[in-house]
Amino acid sequence: MQANDITTERLRHLAGIRARSGKVVSLFVNLDPREFATPPARATEVRSIVDRAWRQARDDESLTGSERAALRADLDRVRSELANGSTAIGAHGLAVFVSGSAGLFELLRLSQPVDHPPVIADTPFIEPLSAIGAPERWCVLLANRRIARLFCGDGNALEEVALVEDDVRGRHDQGGWSQANYQRSIDKDAADHLKHAAEVAFARLKRRLPAGILIGAPGELAGALEGHLHPYLRERLAGRIDIDVEHSSPEDIRKAAAPAIDAAARAAQDEALDALAGDFAHDRAASGLGAVLDAMHQQRVRALLVDDGFSAPGVVCPACGWMGAGDAGACPADGTATQARDDIVDAAIRRALSQAAAVHVLRDRPELASHGHVAALLRY
Repeated sequence: MQANDITTERLRHLAGIRARSGKVVSLFVNLDPREFATPPARATEVRSIVDRAWRQARDDESLTGSERAALRADLDRVRSELANGSTAIGAHGLAVFVSGSAGLFELLRLSQPVDHPPVIADTPFIEPLSAIGAPERWCVLLANRRIARLFCGDGNALEEVALVEDDVRGRHDQGGWSQANYQRSIDKDAADHLKHAAEVAFARLKRRLPAGILIGAPGELAGALEGHLHPYLRERLAGRIDIDVEHSSPEDIRKAAAPAIDAAARAAQDEALDALAGDFAHDRAASGLGAVLDAMHQQRVRALLVDDGFSAPGVVCPACGWMGAGDAGACPADGTATQARDDIVDAAIRRALSQAAAVHVLRDRPELASHGHVAALLRY
């Protein structure tokens, strides 16, 4: 099963961490099985990343001796924690955030590798995780006339969470009883089975409703199954898949569901971009880095849109948190001398998450280019 430990809650937790003394190390380990298929190859990659981070710390003249010693201890801990390889099971990449001074050691398994050098800073560097995104929970409900199966998971893996088997009689001639009555009895059994399947699905999902649900059933049953779904599930219907109900493996089902799940993710991006176009026309959107950062300071951002890989230098006020593009020497809010940041976009993403704003990191979408690769939908 391909792992993805990213959740919105964990991203917001990381976004709120700041090392008051010492530094935070952010490490990204590529464990793509096409390149690192064996445990020795993965162990070598881990050592390489840790060694690279230490060389970076050793050569950074801005670090004090005590900061450098603390970083050495943090990196030794990373090396020890990852030594046996068990933490990487099911992952195509790892993100590790560590700071002894901040009491931080956070390891996340990723569904895809991140190609980024180690980052040593006052805060965790979470921009690559925002690009991957927190996995949404999807479910697939399969049913024929006697069996129903419910699968749930993210787009990378689905597991069976419920099985429903009902005693539904087959279709054949029944002597001694009206054939029409017997057929009606069979049809009622099948309808009761579909209703039972829908009830089990809602019982399993009502405490944590999925982002979307897909139906797999023979053509004459699919509509009836959808009709029995609880309204909360019916409003999350995202389509149907054509698949063998009884004998398909979880991987078969994942492959069949993938196009619909990918289409839903694309639709969410389309919706955000359409909203940007409409809101911008009515002055309810911010366009360009400077305007977005200003809106962020006013806590007006409800959704941040940024092109994957976009970065830009900027400054942060250590007193009030004001962020600006370029190299402003003093904070316009309180006059405090600002601190330079090589990448203010990561700081903006962290601030958006801490303010409970949605974050859309867009790939292969040219629409943001005219906005300087970053824009925001505003609360008011």
